[in-house]
Amino acid sequence: MPRADGKEFSFLSEEHIDSSYLETFNFDSKNQYIETTTREFSAVCPFSGLPDLADVIIEYYPEGGKCVELKSLKYYFVSFRNVGIYQEAATKRIYDDLKSLLNTSRLKITTIYNTRGGFDTTCIEGEL
Repeated sequence: MPRADGKEFSFLSEEHIDSSYLETFNFDSKNQYIETTTREFSAVCPFSGLPDLADVIIEYYPEGGKCVELKSLKYYFVSFRNVGIYQEAATKRIYDDLKSLLNTSRLKITTIYNTRGGFDTTCIEGEL
């Protein structure tokens, strides 16, 4: 995206989001509610080239007998850092990757983005 001074912002394509970082551990408690949160999610707005910063809330029941390992989740989130992706698409991508990984139908991803241009945006994908 060119800036007013003719310089360009550069960012990576969505192909650079690396779900292979995600790992699980076995956990046999299908009715335990798990909530994991972080305030450290960032990606790049593909329209403006500016960073999008968000809180992410992951809620799930480990019906598939698996939990996401948190350090692997952190590395996965870092892979978004320089990727140009819209807020809604980032939320859906996190949901799709975790749903596949955890094999659960009870998963909810909420992203609460910092105010941008006077607009607050919260995206929710899935349900418990």
